Amino acid sequence: MSDYLSSFEEPPGYLNFASYGPPSRAVLRSVTDAVEGSVTGVPSAGLHAADGRALAAVSRLTGFPPAACTLATSTSAGLQQVAFGLPGGEVLVSGGEFPSNLYPWWRAQEAGLLRVRQIGSTEMTPDVVAGALTPATTAVALSAVDFRTGYRADLAALREVIGDRLLIVDGIQGFGVLDQDWTHADALAAGGQKWLRAGWGTGFVALSARALDRLRPVLGGWTGVEDPTGYDGRPHPLREGAGRLSVTNLSPYASAALGTALEQLESFGVATVEARIRERVDALLAAVSAPVLSPVDTRHRAGIVVVKVADAPQALARLQDAGITATAHGAGRIRLSVHATTDPGVFPLVAAVLEEAA
Repeated sequence: MSDYLSSFEEPPGYLNFASYGPPSRAVLRSVTDAVEGSVTGVPSAGLHAADGRALAAVSRLTGFPPAACTLATSTSAGLQQVAFGLPGGEVLVSGGEFPSNLYPWWRAQEAGLLRVRQIGSTEMTPDVVAGALTPATTAVALSAVDFRTGYRADLAALREVIGDRLLIVDGIQGFGVLDQDWTHADALAAGGQKWLRAGWGTGFVALSARALDRLRPVLGGWTGVEDPTGYDGRPHPLREGAGRLSVTNLSPYASAALGTALEQLESFGVATVEARIRERVDALLAAVSAPVLSPVDTRHRAGIVVVKVADAPQALARLQDAGITATAHGAGRIRLSVHATTDPGVFPLVAAVLEEAA
C-alpha cells in the first residue's frame, strides 16, 4: 500500500481529481522510458507492445474480454465512435451531461444517423429513465458519475429498466474508483486523465456482445481491419471485436502511461481506493458547514462533493489563495473531489474558507 501512496506527489490542497488527476512517478518513468526507446531506435513493434499491456489491464479491470476492448485517446473519441456506429433510432440523454456525452449524439443526428431526445438536466435515475423510454429508444447514454452533481448511477438497475436497448456509459468520473460490475454497460468509454491518473491522451472503449453485434465502424480507419499493412489499395475485412473501431496507431507513450497507471491501480485494489475515498468524503462532509448539494448517501456518490456558496468565483479565488485546488461551477457551486491519496488534514482549512464564502 505504501508503495502506491508514496508514488504520488500532488500538494495536500489538491482537491480537483474530477478535472485532472496528477500521475504518479511510475507513470512518468514509463513515459520517459518509452520516449527514450523511440530516440534510440527501438522498433515500432517493440514500442507498441505497450498497447497490448494497456489493453490487458483494461480487460481485467472492466470485466470485458480482451477482444471487446480497444484503446482511445479520450472519452470523447470513444463516444464519438459509438455514436456514429449506432444503427439509428432514438438516443435518450440528459441535457445535464458533460458536453463529451452530448456532442457525439448531436453530431450523429446532424449526419442523419439517429435522433436525440434530451430529458432536461436531470440525474438519470432508474425511475427517470423508465418514464422517458419510448418504443423508438434504441440507446440510453449517461455518466457513471455526474460531473456536476456527483450523482452515482445505478448501472445494474438501469440495465434492468432499459431491457435490450444499448446502455452507453461515460465512465470517466467513476472508473477506477468504484468497485462495481461495469459489464452492465454495453459501451463503456473512459479517459485516463482524471481518476485513473494516467495523463492526457489515454483512454479506452469496452463493448458488450450486444454492442459488437449492432455497432458499425463508420469512423473506423486502416488499423481497424485485418492485414492493415497489406497495401493493395482494396478495403480489407474488419477486425474481430472492438478493434474494428480503431482509426490509426495510437501513441505508445500514452499506452505506456495507461498500462502503468492501471497496473498500479490493480496492485492497490479498486476496492481499497473506493474505501479510502469514501472515508475522505465522509471526513470532508463532516468538516464543511456550507450547504452540500451533492449526494451524501454512499450508494449515490463517489469522490465528488459539491457545496453551495454565495459567489463561486470569489470562493474559488479564496481557496486558491489558501493553496486549495478545486473547480467552480456557475455562480454558486464549488466542486471538491478527493482521491485515495488525499490528506484529510487539509479539510478544516477548506471548511473555514468555504464558511467565509457561504
